[in-house]
Amino acid sequence: MTDLTSIIGSVNTSAGKTGAASQTLSADMNTFLTMLTTQLQYQDPLDPMDATEYTNQLVQYSNVEQAIQTNTKLDQLLSLSIYNLGVQATGYVGQTVQVLGDVMPLEQGVAKATYTLGQNVAENNILVKDLDGNVVYSEAGATTAGLHDFIWDGKNNFGEQLPDGAYQVVVNAQAISGQPAPAITTTVYGRVTGVASDDNGIYIGLGDATTTTIDNILTSRGSGYWDEIIASVQGNEDALTNENV
Repeated sequence: MTDLTSIIGSVNTSAGKTGAASQTLSADMNTFLTMLTTQLQYQDPLDPMDATEYTNQLVQYSNVEQAIQTNTKLDQLLSLSIYNLGVQATGYVGQTVQVLGDVMPLEQGVAKATYTLGQNVAENNILVKDLDGNVVYSEAGATTAGLHDFIWDGKNNFGEQLPDGAYQVVVNAQAISGQPAPAITTTVYGRVTGVASDDNGIYIGLGDATTTTIDNILTSRGSGYWDEIIASVQGNEDALTNENV
């Protein structure tokens, strides 16, 4: 992902659309005026043409021209807004952000997500799936209402280290008998590696395999936060190793 090149390109593309519309209208208007003046030159003086229709067309052209000019101004404001947002978004590069979603980046063998249960549940299983939909890891999740962290060391159920990339976290919570299905909200963490944009908005890259829109960002942490997560996972693994000795 690039930082500013694609943002500038998006601004230029938006400006180009209104410019093309204006050129088309100008060409059509010139053609219309040429035809009108030609017909006026050769009209029968004893039976002049009715000018009402031509007047109406001139008014329509004027209205269209005004609409294009208005759209041009709006596009300029939108382009400026997108550009400013893009410039601001580059400040996230290197930071760790928390975003709404369920696709988390596994980076340096670590991934982090959160899930919020709207109510107590009878049973809960946390599943991690690869992009092909295969379950690569599972563990028992919390059953009490509220916010819960999920930190994954990137290993499958056989203890094999999986490659960095994008993985989906699925909260498979079962409601207590007689109660409705629980409301579940998931967020994921990732280190911002780049910023890009198109006509639909600003995008940020998390790790090397995950992308989200800037409006999904909930919190931002310092550049060292991801290293702290890695250290905590490695510390847990060291503790487990020491227990096994």
